[in-house]
Amino acid sequence: MSSPGKPLISATDPRWQAVQARDPAADALFVYAVRTTGVYCRPSSPSRLPRLENVEFFATAEQAEAAGYRPSRRQGGDQSRVAEQHAAQVTRACKLIESAEAEPSLNQIAAHVNMSPYHFHRVFKAATGLTPKAYATAHRARKVRSRLKQAESITDALYEAGYNSNSRFYEASDGLLGMTPGAYRAGGANTDIRFAIGQCSLGAILVAQSARGICAILLGDDPQPLLQDLQDKFPKANFIGADADFEQLIAKVVGFIEAPAIGLDLPLDLRGTAFQERVWQALRSIPAGNTASYAEIAERIGAPRAVRAVAQACAANSLAVAIPCHRVVRSDGNLSGYRWGVERKQQLLERERT
Repeated sequence: MSSPGKPLISATDPRWQAVQARDPAADALFVYAVRTTGVYCRPSSPSRLPRLENVEFFATAEQAEAAGYRPSRRQGGDQSRVAEQHAAQVTRACKLIESAEAEPSLNQIAAHVNMSPYHFHRVFKAATGLTPKAYATAHRARKVRSRLKQAESITDALYEAGYNSNSRFYEASDGLLGMTPGAYRAGGANTDIRFAIGQCSLGAILVAQSARGICAILLGDDPQPLLQDLQDKFPKANFIGADADFEQLIAKVVGFIEAPAIGLDLPLDLRGTAFQERVWQALRSIPAGNTASYAEIAERIGAPRAVRAVAQACAANSLAVAIPCHRVVRSDGNLSGYRWGVERKQQLLERERT
């Protein structure tokens, strides 16, 4: 922030006149900051008018924050407008990442949305639950999966997904796919997936684990459809039945279902689109015993209009309780659809609230 001194702004500056008039029509045009207090406000703020020599103007709230100012607490509307602007900028950044042929750098994305790299990184992670790099990686993973199913060769798939060399692709393939590209293309051939089926108070439960972590927690009335669901995902994988060590793992999951207060700290193997992973990260931030609406989750990830897509991402979740989609409800608080049945959803919520 600059030091107070000789006014850098003329008293006839239309922006200063708008501040003096507390003109709400100017709110979308700029913010003013006060050097002596370290805060910034919208022109319509009811805050006490500062001395002209202490005032500094910025085109956006982000520019004011990057210069070291904070939102005025007396003007609650300032903070809500900042949140709206951040959501719009995050949405623009996501579109840039998704449409770029090569992964853009942090500096390039930040410049695209008129923010400093440091400030943008913080805002993006707060909104999506992912760093810009992690979001780009998740989006590329989706492209790789899609191209591997469609392209005539693995080489074609990797170039269509934006990799400019085989070595870079194979270095990242395990993190993107959880297995080699060839194994993924072959439906999980030569990939080991350990699993166990048991019973809990909610019915049958299947837990499966890849080399990267838990890749499925499925609930149902009958064990057979759960096993079929897992096999459909990787029809050529090597499925290995439970041993004593793995049964201890499924016991942890069952224990968490029966008593949510104990928590569940297990490595997860998430496999979804970039958007789905943003939603799933947001779901994991909902504290046990609390709920959020689909609209609220859409707001948190910077996509306020994507309420239906949020619901679809919840339905695509294959990690029951670990990714707590049961904590998402309608805007009126009523329970809506749940992949494993609304009655199970209600039971899970009731247990978390006791």
